Amino acid sequence: MNLHLEMTRHRDTLIVRLNGELDHHTADDVRLRMDEEIARGDCRHLILSLESLQFMDSSGLGVILGRYKLIKQKGGKTVVCGMNPSVYRLFEMSGLFKIMSTYENESSALSELEVAQ
Repeated sequence: MNLHLEMTRHRDTLIVRLNGELDHHTADDVRLRMDEEIARGDCRHLILSLESLQFMDSSGLGVILGRYKLIKQKGGKTVVCGMNPSVYRLFEMSGLFKIMSTYENESSALSELEVAQ
């Protein structure tokens, strides 16, 4: 299975939608594309929309943690939304919920980030 990556911006927030499998086969490409987009412009916050992500392994967790650190260095927040139960469980077991908030959908995540500014 492949991974489809879609990125859009809303003001200073980058929204990344992942569809497919984020694993050791796709992690490097996702990492590079996200880093390029974060470096390209005025990107302060990151929303990871994972409702169409069917599978993720530890390589995917590494990508997400690395982007979290990049955004944190810029003084921003990384949040996730729309997770299926297996991806939710992986986040829970890895402890990522201790550093990232989760929201039901993109609009609620975006609203929360705009209020926080």
